[in-house]
Amino acid sequence: MSTALGGGAGGEAWKAHTAMALVQLFNGGYHVITKVALNGGVNEIVCCVYRGILAISILIPIAYFCEKRTGPAMTRQFLMYFFFLGLTGIFGTQLLFLIGLGYTNPTYAAAIQPSIPVFTFILAAMMGTETVNVLKTEGQAKVGGTLVCISGAILMVIFKGPALLRYADNMGQNEIIPGGHPEQLSGWMFTSIATLGIDNWHIGALCLIGNCICMAAFLAVQAPVLAMYPANLSVTAYSYFFGTLFMVATAVTMNNESMNWHLTGSEVLAVIYAGIISSALNYVLITWSNKILGPSLVALYNPLQPAASAFLSKVFLGDPIYLGSILGGLLIIMGLYVVTWASYQEKQHAAVGVATRRSSEPLIGQIRVVPSTSVLKSTD
Repeated sequence: MSTALGGGAGGEAWKAHTAMALVQLFNGGYHVITKVALNGGVNEIVCCVYRGILAISILIPIAYFCEKRTGPAMTRQFLMYFFFLGLTGIFGTQLLFLIGLGYTNPTYAAAIQPSIPVFTFILAAMMGTETVNVLKTEGQAKVGGTLVCISGAILMVIFKGPALLRYADNMGQNEIIPGGHPEQLSGWMFTSIATLGIDNWHIGALCLIGNCICMAAFLAVQAPVLAMYPANLSVTAYSYFFGTLFMVATAVTMNNESMNWHLTGSEVLAVIYAGIISSALNYVLITWSNKILGPSLVALYNPLQPAASAFLSKVFLGDPIYLGSILGGLLIIMGLYVVTWASYQEKQHAAVGVATRRSSEPLIGQIRVVPSTSVLKSTD
């Protein structure tokens, strides 16, 4: 009997859960690196372009040599799917977050990110890739665990509490100072919106909501695509290829000064880490885990990212860990466990139901009548 949690077969589900935890840890490491590297004032969208180019230079050759004989034939339908995945999960997610952060602040941007599991859950349920029955214990546990997980992430943002092991010398030294100007990033996109009387803060809020919806759509649509096109590396490579094309076109349109493309040594290291770890490796792990666990459970790991950032900031930068981060992290882990348990119970009950239906079939319906050779001979 499978002992895996959250769907999937046996050890693969455990590996997928471990992979998603590592994804958030790697993203937390990226945040720590950018705290130092991006303080130099480099334009963030330029870093995203370099990050995407490095990622596809790794993903495309690996996908080609590993899956050139196993991947399905490319069709127009698949190209449209990859176009959509690149537009939402790569281009839309990164660009809308940068614009929203520029028009609001990091606290508000972090507070709205826990809505990704909610949007993913709704979209996946509408598409039929996720099922929930609130009249059953498992369905109630899914909804409750999701709310607990999101509450933990919000708690980490709105409540700090006393600092644990505070290093006074480091206070305020590692704040991210965005190098890009929101007007430069988005003025050409939202001129018509501004004419309607909507101020910059609300434009930023709309962009952050759009960022969450884009990531949710990416996860929700990717799951059925993987069922039709089960080549994980190729799906990731094609999606990142289209996303990077959009990003390059946007960067070229907005930035004409050659100096904006220059990177210092620390910025180069940040781009290398982002391209190899945060982009190439992480998106491969997300795609593979989405195929096994489903989009809703994969999205629920996003609230772990602030906890990972806080822990790594403490280890490498000496930033204090606040009581709110610890309490929020515990709530996130509790919520993940509840949803994982509920998903496992649903898989177990579904398997038992199939076995019960098969055993209840009439015996005569399970016997396939094969004509005897002696009877065939007698009729000659």
